[in-house]
Amino acid sequence: MLRTKILFHERPRLRESILLEGLPGIGFVANILALHIIAQLKARKLCSFKSPYFQSLAILGGKGELYFPSATLRYVSAKNLERDLLILHGSTQPLSTYGQYEFCSTVLDVAEEFGCRLVLCAGGLPVEGIPESPRVYCAASSPFLLRKLRELGIETFRGRVHGAAGLLMGLAELRGIDGICLLAETLGLYPDPSAAMAVLKVVNALLNLNVSGEGLEKAAKKVK
Repeated sequence: MLRTKILFHERPRLRESILLEGLPGIGFVANILALHIIAQLKARKLCSFKSPYFQSLAILGGKGELYFPSATLRYVSAKNLERDLLILHGSTQPLSTYGQYEFCSTVLDVAEEFGCRLVLCAGGLPVEGIPESPRVYCAASSPFLLRKLRELGIETFRGRVHGAAGLLMGLAELRGIDGICLLAETLGLYPDPSAAMAVLKVVNALLNLNVSGEGLEKAAKKVK
């Protein structure tokens, strides 16, 4: 059976790390959020994933160079952080159910190796019309985390969470790792920096981060 390949770039020592999922999905909410945090915190590349379950295509650059769909796991380890961060970012998700399970399991294998104790997934929640101020909804694998999110004024979500955002959280629970999913309202027809900004505010409050949202705010104004 074909397997996802892992190429390690560094092997840092991390403290009770938190895995932030940032793969493309509805409104590219998680994707935009992850890329923004990577840039703001200058996250370093830990490893790259090449999966046979990604899209079967090649992208040609302006100079004829080839790029294939991939995902990377980056990390942030700093004294001013309560816990270190692992940030999963990629250009695609696996296209099959088996591929999703295989890839997400591989990501969690690596995350566990680097001390992951919490998985935080993000995504878009489709709504009709363009939300002026997107609301964020949550799901969590433990009553303690749900209480913490409710204290921040986040409403709980009832329904299905498809793709990596739902599967990573579910598989993490089977390994004894806590999981949270944050979904922001979005029209879902285009990349939505406004929805990503809404999730960033919750992530900042939840993890005691201080990631500036300036770039997202400017992008949101351009989209509107």
